Formats: sequence, C-alpha cells, structure tokens
Amino acid sequence: MTGKPYRGRLAPSPTGLLHLGHARTFLIAAKRAAAGTLILRNDDLDTQRSRSEFVQAMLEDIAWLGIHWAEGPQPDGTETGSFGPYAQSRRGSLYTAAFHQLRRTGFLYPCVCSRKDLLAAPHAPHAEDEDEPIYPGTCRERNPQSDEIATWRFRVTDGEEIRFHDALLGPQTFVAGHDFGDFVVMRRDGVPSYQLACVVDDAAMQITEVVRGRDLLRSTARQILLLRALGHPIPAYAHVELMRNEHGERLAKRDAARSLRHLRESGLAPEEVRKMAFTNIP
Repeated sequence: MTGKPYRGRLAPSPTGLLHLGHARTFLIAAKRAAAGTLILRNDDLDTQRSRSEFVQAMLEDIAWLGIHWAEGPQPDGTETGSFGPYAQSRRGSLYTAAFHQLRRTGFLYPCVCSRKDLLAAPHAPHAEDEDEPIYPGTCRERNPQSDEIATWRFRVTDGEEIRFHDALLGPQTFVAGHDFGDFVVMRRDGVPSYQLACVVDDAAMQITEVVRGRDLLRSTARQILLLRALGHPIPAYAHVELMRNEHGERLAKRDAARSLRHLRESGLAPEEVRKMAFTNIP
C-alpha cells in the first residue's frame, strides 16, 4: 500500500437483506477509507439467489446508515466511477481471461467429482467458514489440457504457509493442504468462483485494503495464491469480528428482525443502528 492512494470497498451480495453484522463491517470499512476512496461493488454472481429488489435495498440501506461511496451503483440507478461495471454479473469477460491465464500457466486442473463425491470425502468444511471441504485430490492427475466439461481447481502446494498481517486480528498463517485444499476457480457451468471473481475485481479496481468479516480469513489465504499466480499486487487486509445472536450464532440474512430494513421501518434512527452495530446482542 506504500505510496498508493487508499482504495477500499464494500462488496455485498444481493441474496437477502443486509443485517447489523453487515453494518458493523461496512462502517469500519468506511471509516478506514475516510481519507481515500470507497467503492461499492455488487457481488451478484449467485444468479439463483440474487434479486434486483435486494440490490436496491442494500444501496438504500447503506446510504441510510450514513455511508457514502465515491464509485459504484447509486440508489438513484446511476453508476459512478471509471472502473465499472460494478456488478459482477457484467464482468464475465474479465473472469474468463483470468481463468485462461491460470490454465495456460499450469495452475489449474479439471475435476469431475460430483457433489456427492465431495460430501463423502473424509474432510468436512470448517464450521466458522462459508467454506468448501478440503479436496482429497482425486482428480489431481487429470489432463490439464482436457476439453471435458469439468470444474476447474487451483492446485495448492501442500505444506506451503501463507502468511499475512491482518490490520485488526494480527499475524495470520494458513497451511495449504491442511487449512484448505485445491479450491474451485471455475464451476462446470462456466460461473467463476467467489475466489476468482473477488481477486480479479479487487485487482482491476485497484483496491489497496480489503475489509470484510473474519469468516473469510481462509478465503484470503486462497486469494493471495491467486493474486500471486496472476501477477497482481496483494492488498492489505482487515477482518472484522462477526456479530452473533443471543445463541452465539453469527447473524445471517435469515435473521429478518435484525435486518437494516426492519430496523429502519421500526422507526430507529441511523445513529441508533450505528450504535447497535457495535453493541453485543444480549
């Protein structure tokens, strides 16, 4: 980040209404970007769950919180900034180009394992992550030049340590093959994975610091590997502690009573919700 103007981003997915946990992360991101530029990106790759009404709701709710962004879609339907389009559903050519670069340079291999095969593998997802299981390596020796319909995985170097300093959580170390395995880059239906799309967009939009929830720490380790493989600079990272409900479970979009839209409609003022976002739920 040395010598570069600060560029941070908010990257919500329009698969439901934003909640207090999102508010906490976005407020921290906005504060860290106060002396630089804040970008809002619509991470709408999940075509089955993304909805236009959720896009509009997230734009309105973030603005209502008092967060102002310089680039990205605006609540009035316009888009500002010179790094657009700011919706991932409109950036497919960039992901395809990165995929072909990774394939051409030998980082990927095709995987024909079914979901059933993966669920039967001895490794399970980490409980704290919206994560994929550690892949057992079944298809590692498949021909990387194959044109078969397959999922494409990034081959990690087992035992490699990926280290980074998190601005909020301190030093982090993850071991490839232990904390995560060969991960999906492109699905068999041609849809890029979160890891690939996020890396391509953060690099293209010149993001200097990524602020997001701590549940994505392992994703950061994967994304550092992708950034290196693609030849992109690695941004700084700051992972925010998750907000949990009274049962100790992290908030989810299904917690409608704690959605920003519900809190708005119940008559709370933005400053009250901002305070709630930094208060533990009793």
